[in-house]
Amino acid sequence: MAETRDRIIVATNELFRRHGYNGTSLSQISEAANATIGSIYHFFPGGKEALAVAVIETTGTIYRELFESIAREAPDPASAYVDFFAGAAAVLEESDYIDPCPIGTVAREVANTSEPLRIAAAKIFDSWINAVTQHLVEAGVCTEQAAELGQVFVATVEGMFVLSRTQRSTASLESAGRSLGQLVTQAIDDTTRTPTS
Repeated sequence: MAETRDRIIVATNELFRRHGYNGTSLSQISEAANATIGSIYHFFPGGKEALAVAVIETTGTIYRELFESIAREAPDPASAYVDFFAGAAAVLEESDYIDPCPIGTVAREVANTSEPLRIAAAKIFDSWINAVTQHLVEAGVCTEQAAELGQVFVATVEGMFVLSRTQRSTASLESAGRSLGQLVTQAIDDTTRTPTS
């Protein structure tokens, strides 16, 4: 049973990446997931909207955990951001510029028309901001500045996906990662610099 549910979520994620929320029908999801529409409603009684909430929550958690893994393995705090954006650029290029993140796509489409989806996306974005904030606080950045950089991180990820897909180039995405890394280094330097009297 869980396998069918997971298969539906994975298939829907891929369809949202390619076609967005409004451009994806339950019949497409049924075919892609090799599951009946009855099965979709069994696992997601709220239909496509409830399924989309599950996709946002599942995908958002995976991306947050990916960032946390990269941050743990990075040789220094700034490299985590450079590496994350470089990895995102590679995925985008390998997929022939299909949107790697359905969360922003869905949020842009339905933020004003579906409160459950807006709330789900907002919670995921907050979890990303919190992950970055925690990482930077552990690196020595003050909480307020770390939270601001967390917001910059999320805005940059989502904005650069749009720009890179439009330009059909990952150069801007990789450049954004380097710029964010520089901001992180500067924030750490500002925090640890000893004031002169």
